[in-house]
Amino acid sequence: MLLFTQKGRCYWLKVYEIPEGNRTSKGRAIQNILMIEPDDSVRAYLNVKTLKDEEFINNNYIMMVTRKGVVKKTTLEAYSRPRTNGVNAINIREDDELLEAILTNGNCNIMIAANGGRCVRFDETEARPLGRTSTGVRGINLDEGDNVVGVVSQDPNAEDAAKHQVLAVSENGFGKRSDPNDYRQTSRGAKGVKTLNITEKTGKLVAIKNVTDEDDLMIICRSGMTIRMPVNTIRVAGRATQGVKLINIKEGDSIAAVSVVAHSEEEESQAAEGTVVEE
Repeated sequence: MLLFTQKGRCYWLKVYEIPEGNRTSKGRAIQNILMIEPDDSVRAYLNVKTLKDEEFINNNYIMMVTRKGVVKKTTLEAYSRPRTNGVNAINIREDDELLEAILTNGNCNIMIAANGGRCVRFDETEARPLGRTSTGVRGINLDEGDNVVGVVSQDPNAEDAAKHQVLAVSENGFGKRSDPNDYRQTSRGAKGVKTLNITEKTGKLVAIKNVTDEDDLMIICRSGMTIRMPVNTIRVAGRATQGVKLINIKEGDSIAAVSVVAHSEEEESQAAEGTVVEE
């Protein structure tokens, strides 16, 4: 695994070195496993089967995105030599932090969404590969006060490309799926188009994910409540709509994190708690 911190450093970790535990166990502090600075934290990780396949590491890339909309693409080969103390992956500006890191094949469409509800879609080739210590380039032109909340990578040439949709979720529990082709392709650094109709009822956008009908969705609230639901129960709607209510949020609570996981028949009882309620 490659782990990336908010300060822009990359660390390596074998999966078997991660302590096992059950769903309710506390786990161990990441600083006890990796040599991470006390004021730093992991923000993204990539699961890579091997770093010794030269064809693979030279033809795949890591695309990093910061909260202020900076993107940077670097070949996977630059991260193929693990070091105990980690390495610099991206030079982060003083008022910024790393948000996400994704693996691409050089032919993907990149979609970056901001909490104000706008999303930009551009061809990956518009971001040329840079060295590990560089800062990167502008990926999205943010409105004042906005921050990036997520990034999606989709390969339009993949055999299963037609199965993929873009899932948008707001902080007050609203969400929807949309066809990626609803998002017109623009140049890197543009303001983008509306991906969710932001209102007082929906709250700000908190997540954008790449999903298929075979996936499950896990939603975690700030209060600690977690639900799991099949993605195919979420309605496919237009790009500029507000979507449907995915979860009933108590007053003062909001969604903290959204994750896409493989579908599991054993979780049907939990999924029932997250039945979609249309507004």
